[in-house]
Amino acid sequence: MYSTDRDPLLLTPGPLTTSLRTKQAMLHDWGSWDAAFNRVTGELCRQLVDIVHGADTHVCVPLQGSGTFSVEAALGTLVPRHGKVLVPNNGAYCARIVRILGYLGREAVELPFPEDCPADPAAIEAALLADPAITHVAQVHCETGTGILNPLAGIAAVVARQGRGLIVDAMSSFGAIDIDLRSLAIDAVVAASGKCLEGVPGMGFVIVRRAALEAAAGNCHSLALDLHDQWAYMQKTTQWRFTPPTHVVAALHEALAQYREEGGLAVRGARYARNCVALIEGMRGLGLRPFLAPEVQAPIIVTFHAPAHPAYDFKAFYERVRERGFILYPGKLTRVETFRVGCIGALGGADIEKVVAAVGETLREAGIVLGAG
Repeated sequence: MYSTDRDPLLLTPGPLTTSLRTKQAMLHDWGSWDAAFNRVTGELCRQLVDIVHGADTHVCVPLQGSGTFSVEAALGTLVPRHGKVLVPNNGAYCARIVRILGYLGREAVELPFPEDCPADPAAIEAALLADPAITHVAQVHCETGTGILNPLAGIAAVVARQGRGLIVDAMSSFGAIDIDLRSLAIDAVVAASGKCLEGVPGMGFVIVRRAALEAAAGNCHSLALDLHDQWAYMQKTTQWRFTPPTHVVAALHEALAQYREEGGLAVRGARYARNCVALIEGMRGLGLRPFLAPEVQAPIIVTFHAPAHPAYDFKAFYERVRERGFILYPGKLTRVETFRVGCIGALGGADIEKVVAAVGETLREAGIVLGAG
């Protein structure tokens, strides 16, 4: 398993625990116009496209900032100003897309689903049939607010059948859950450095169909977030338009080397799946119930119902678990009280056992005893 340091382990959906090698990659300074750094950027972009098998049709456009910056860039660049976007919404990050579209002045049609149910391809197709003015569908693949996995292949099929564009927020799935652009008709896949690739936060990227990107010149509302302009400049110069996050790029380049050494998507995804199973089984043993049914649970982050006990207080619970060396995540739901525990990052089975033990000790310390789930 990876070598980490003594920082608290991050059981979150990102930022997440990184390897010592990834941290060490940030100990060097880079010139943003230097040929060596530009080669690193070029290699990194090619490797990212290869993860989703898009070399024949898609290009990678990197962007400074968190993943949300790149989601906004993809929407603002690829959706024309008169465009209309269908957003299947079953969680907080789907809702964020709706909010972004409002800021951009692009019309949004929200298609709501319960937070514990995946988006339904048949309902999406019905919405597209009912409104020919819809130009695009924006779909979150793994809704990190709950950990639910939406059925991307089925959604891509109906969107393609209806002749609309598909923009996928794959922030929490890219690199661990298969997305194959040879068989899925997707205009853009958006992700970031600090998730399943196990880099550090600070760089997003959009893997975008070349034809769609070429047709998007002049669409964007923003100079800084204009993917077409960024791509065109990089094609001409090999350089970023504006100061790049050099240390983040170097860390991701090193993280991708470790990704390949581990065995790529299949092996990393399998490690996360083992983490997820061990986490759920361990927490059930403490009496903590997962929010989602097993068949829709992605192996990325698990939402648990908060203990139904008068002594439970999330802030105190969080602090006591942190003192034992683990950082959890608050819930993202509005109708039930929950907390979340991530399965991703430079973590293995032994780490999951330790976090379960820390949670158990914290509950017992607070006098919270629950029946096994």
